[in-house]
Amino acid sequence: MHQVLAATQDPPQHPQGCLFTLAPWPAALPPSPAVGASLSPCPHVQAPMAGTAAGSGGQPQRVSMQEHMAINVNPGPIRPIHRISDYFPHFYPFAKHTLRTPEPHPAVTPAIRSAPQPQPDPEPEGDSDDSTALGTLEFTLLFDADNSALHCTAHRAKGLKPPASGSVDTYVKANLLPGASKASQLRTRTVRGTRGPVWEETLTYHGFTCQDAGRKTLRLCVCEDPRLRRRRRALPLGELRVPLRKLVPNRARSFNVCLEKRKLTKRPKSLDTARGMSLYEEEEVEAAGEERGRILLSLCYSSRQGGLLVGVLRCAHLAPMDANGYSDPFVRLLLCPNVGKRSKYKTSVRKKTLNPEFNEEFFYAGPREELAQKTLLVSVWDYDLGTADDFIGGVQLSSQAGGERQRHWCECLGRSDCRLELWHPLDGTPLELSD
Repeated sequence: MHQVLAATQDPPQHPQGCLFTLAPWPAALPPSPAVGASLSPCPHVQAPMAGTAAGSGGQPQRVSMQEHMAINVNPGPIRPIHRISDYFPHFYPFAKHTLRTPEPHPAVTPAIRSAPQPQPDPEPEGDSDDSTALGTLEFTLLFDADNSALHCTAHRAKGLKPPASGSVDTYVKANLLPGASKASQLRTRTVRGTRGPVWEETLTYHGFTCQDAGRKTLRLCVCEDPRLRRRRRALPLGELRVPLRKLVPNRARSFNVCLEKRKLTKRPKSLDTARGMSLYEEEEVEAAGEERGRILLSLCYSSRQGGLLVGVLRCAHLAPMDANGYSDPFVRLLLCPNVGKRSKYKTSVRKKTLNPEFNEEFFYAGPREELAQKTLLVSVWDYDLGTADDFIGGVQLSSQAGGERQRHWCECLGRSDCRLELWHPLDGTPLELSD
């Protein structure tokens, strides 16, 4: 006969546990209750069982340890477990959305039977990676060393993320750093109503030399047009910066770069005098050796006219002198030693610009040997109505000057009827010029 341990209660003799005695094995185990039924973990708790015989004296039958273990380990029939992928659909951003619905089990019903089909975006959103969260910008750079120019062609942007939902009106703004932001600021036209704008527009920086390529950085910023949104300032959607030292002269290079968040730099203390002025500014300002700009001059000794032709073609990246961030520039010329009023000339005034284009020519009569002993003083001024004009910068050309200034002057007087054009940086030291 099979013998098992039956639990009996005897607290006085066994205070730390239960006393087990032999009891006959029941003929048939009762059916297991449903999972989650309340069961007593200790055999001291009495519970009637349907499949066991009643004890003598009408006392309720105790639950045996074997029955208790059988209940815990046999919760009921085991059903197959469905895969979690059967209840959650898969999404592939570049493939057709297909959902596979599992066959419902008679006892188990999935919590999620189907999912709504996602609506396709009519415009490219770009990748979902953090590095492309603001979108990408495609552009091409070309350093034209022969003409001292930098060409930046803005092609298109993809996956722009505007601050508000819906379409945006965007343009590209370019700056050369370090330097005054207003002096080198160029922008494209505004493309309306799309997050994938196409500009195909070229921005040209005149007077860009090899020295500039070695130390300057081009900052491109994709901005939202504030005039079309009734806002005061342009909201940048993202920016990028490209060091220009890696450019090969006369060879175009294409870029497809991810946009980054706008970088703010602390404004110098000298600019914190105005009340309400922000302590941070978007553009960098060169701390030491601030640039005053540069001027493109043309020199030619005419043998037919018997004198020197001086052409003032254009200026670039002039320092702003007015409160609006611009200047009203004009150029003064003086050939000294002074031999009369015919040695002084002045160009017309160009309003509200830092990159004026003059294309004006002046004539100084005299033999070549006499002109070689003279000095040409060229200065750029900001015109102010009712007050004294502000000096922006100047350059001095003579046989005693050094570098490119001396070479330009000597080569011009050494040849006849040969026009020589060259860019010259402006000095911040005022020249001795008198009206």
